[in-house]
Amino acid sequence: MADDRSDKRSGPQGVDAGWAAVGYLLGGMAVWGGAGWLVDRWLDLPDVGLLIGLIGGTAAGVYLTMKRLGA
Repeated sequence: MADDRSDKRSGPQGVDAGWAAVGYLLGGMAVWGGAGWLVDRWLDLPDVGLLIGLIGGTAAGVYLTMKRLGA
C-alpha cells in the first residue's frame, strides 16, 4: 500500500507557500496602488487614491493568502 498517502496536502508547502504569500501581497499592492495612482492623476487628487489603493490591495492580498494557504 505504498500508494496510500494520507499526509499529502493540496496547498503549497514550505518555500512555495512563502513565495505565494509574498506574491499575493506585492501583487495586490502594485495592482490596486497603481489603479489608485491612475485615479489620482485622472481626477487631479493629492495621492488619496494611491493610499486607498495600497490599503485595499494589502487587505486583498492578506485575504487571498489566507484563503489559498488555508489558515
